[in-house]
Amino acid sequence: MTPRAPINRILRSSFVDGPGNRCAVFVQACNFDCVYCHNPETLRLCSACGVCVGGCPGGALTQTAAGIRWQSSLCTKCDACLKICPHNASPRVRFLTPEEVMAEIESALPFIRGVTVSGGECTLYPDFLKTLGDLIHRQGKTFFLDTNGSYDFSADPELLARADGILLDVKALPGEAERVIRRSGYAIFSAVQFLAESGKLYEVRTVVSPGLFDAAGLVERVCPLLAGSGARYKLIRYRSAGVRPGAAEVLRPPDNALLDRLSACCSRYGVPATLL
Repeated sequence: MTPRAPINRILRSSFVDGPGNRCAVFVQACNFDCVYCHNPETLRLCSACGVCVGGCPGGALTQTAAGIRWQSSLCTKCDACLKICPHNASPRVRFLTPEEVMAEIESALPFIRGVTVSGGECTLYPDFLKTLGDLIHRQGKTFFLDTNGSYDFSADPELLARADGILLDVKALPGEAERVIRRSGYAIFSAVQFLAESGKLYEVRTVVSPGLFDAAGLVERVCPLLAGSGARYKLIRYRSAGVRPGAAEVLRPPDNALLDRLSACCSRYGVPATLL
């Protein structure tokens, strides 16, 4: 059976999801629930509760026995359905095969270097990724994965082999992670080390918000694992855009001095740092 994955959206051009101009494919659902999540509408699958139906000004949503039906031709892209959804989901998700994804990005292929699959958490759908990776490689393009680091790539060499590069979020030190990702059992450093040693780790990223976790301690732990691997460290200033209201009222962005200290730590280990 051909694998399918729930697709939240597809961007045909992106310069922030890996090297060069890339298509970015965002899958739906995540096994984390980060307090600062900037795409909370990708966290869960639609439960067909129907709350969004009455709130759609274009009448693009209807309740059916099979779930919520979305008519793209009537959609005004106002995102009212996302704002009122009580489950951090989207009624506009489509379950697509890798072949259907390729058909949607076909016109962009001459202008991109590759495709990056993000989320949500893309590794929830490994069979889909393997087939999609093969199709992308046949077009002479690179295939990147953007992941939260929860997947054990050491146990899935087939998926690792298909990935030309991996972008990895490092959320916090394990002892502090539960209040950031709101789940237990966060063991990230073995994943960072394995992917760095495999030569597949393109970029590590950390969102920095003072008081949420020990950012300096985290960067000090991560940098030795990246040294000599060629991976870069992207240090991202927390911003409230897109974040759920409750979290946005509590979290705050770091000052330039803190980001400069984190960047200096990267430099000591020879790790290229990017500040955003």
